[in-house]
Parts: sequence; C-alpha cells; structure tokens
Amino acid sequence: MGFVQEFRDFAMKGNVVDMAVGIILGASFNKIVNSLVNDILMPPIGMALGRVEFKDLQIVLKAAGVDEAGAATPEVAMRYGLFINTCVEFLIVALSVFVVVKVMNKVLRARRAANPA
Repeated sequence: MGFVQEFRDFAMKGNVVDMAVGIILGASFNKIVNSLVNDILMPPIGMALGRVEFKDLQIVLKAAGVDEAGAATPEVAMRYGLFINTCVEFLIVALSVFVVVKVMNKVLRARRAANPA
C-alpha cells in the first residue's frame, strides 16, 4: 500500500471527519463566547463597577513618546483588563464543556442500562 493510499484511508476514517467537524464547531463556539463576554457580560459588569471598560484597564510601564532620533516609541503596558476578559471566556468555555460531557455521560449510562451487553 502506497503512502498516498494509506493517507487517503486515514483521512476518510470517521474519527478524522468527526474531529474536523468538532474543530470547526469549536472555532465557531469560540466566537460566540467572545461575543457573549465582550458584548453582553462585561459592559454591565463594568457599568456596575463605575463605568469601567475592562478592555481599557492597564498599567502603563512606559508611556508612548519620541526617542532621541525622533522615532515614535510605542507605549508599554500590562493590559490586565484583557486578561480578565480572557479568564471570563475560559470559565464560560470550561463550564460549557463540563455540561456537555456531563449530559453525554448521562445519555451513555442510560443506553448501557437499557441495553446490557
């Protein structure tokens, strides 16, 4: 069996196709969670905390300026607000995966109980 034939057999297995579908759905789910955090959750939280825009929270280590040669130097900052947003996104994704796995395990247990082998 040649390399190309072996690769084609591998690529056409159901697991590879299932994995590809999962990756595509995961990327789309990531966009949904990003929007949920950035557009739905964080604005009211920021408003409740005194009209704070989390993505703008940062500690400036070095302000932007101009060096001796006249070239612009960028600002150096630790953007902890973006880090907070990313942590909230992670918690939502982790919770979602937990719920999906829990439901799948419950369904599998019910199937096994209904069809003992």
